[in-house]
Amino acid sequence: MTVEEAYNSWAAQYDTNKNRTRDLEAVALRATLAAIPFETCLEIGCGTGKNTEWLVRKAMHVTAVDLSGEMLERARKKVSSNKVTFQQADITQLWQFATQTYDLVTFSLVLEHIQQLDFIFEQTAAVLKTGGYVYIGELHPFKQYSGTKARFDTQEGRQEVECYTQHVSEFVQTAAQQGLKLVDLNEYFDDHDKTVIPRILTLLLQKV
Repeated sequence: MTVEEAYNSWAAQYDTNKNRTRDLEAVALRATLAAIPFETCLEIGCGTGKNTEWLVRKAMHVTAVDLSGEMLERARKKVSSNKVTFQQADITQLWQFATQTYDLVTFSLVLEHIQQLDFIFEQTAAVLKTGGYVYIGELHPFKQYSGTKARFDTQEGRQEVECYTQHVSEFVQTAAQQGLKLVDLNEYFDDHDKTVIPRILTLLLQKV
């Protein structure tokens, strides 16, 4: 099952299933970007719109992109605003969906499905204004090391989505090669319990 097929299958239950990773990443995005000003946002991996709703309240325009048509269908029903444009696209191909340069590019639980980050950060830098920010919210590599990955249950059994382990150094060093400088890094824990492995890693980058 491809990543696109997996998320198409997952879409119907994505918002209702218990999902600590989904919920904590939403908290992390809001905390990270609360003080960051932006008028234009490119949201990569909008899914069913869990973060789109918040982003459109801060931005003048959001281009919300996802690989899954089924996820996008639910996002369109959830977020009715003339400030958002939804587009289905594969971010491993040239970013023709980017219609302008942006103040902010966000990635939410997306990059774990990308094997090579070089092209992604190259395209990100190309569509980002100088001084603009990149937010990355991912399942923490420590969780990946312990065997956790995106998965969901169906009548046919448990489905696991194809994932690749991205190390913190890979994020930081690959981004830096494209002029994207790390300005903040944070970790989010289940129930704020710092005695356990963190669930979410966030990075805030800035184009210099």
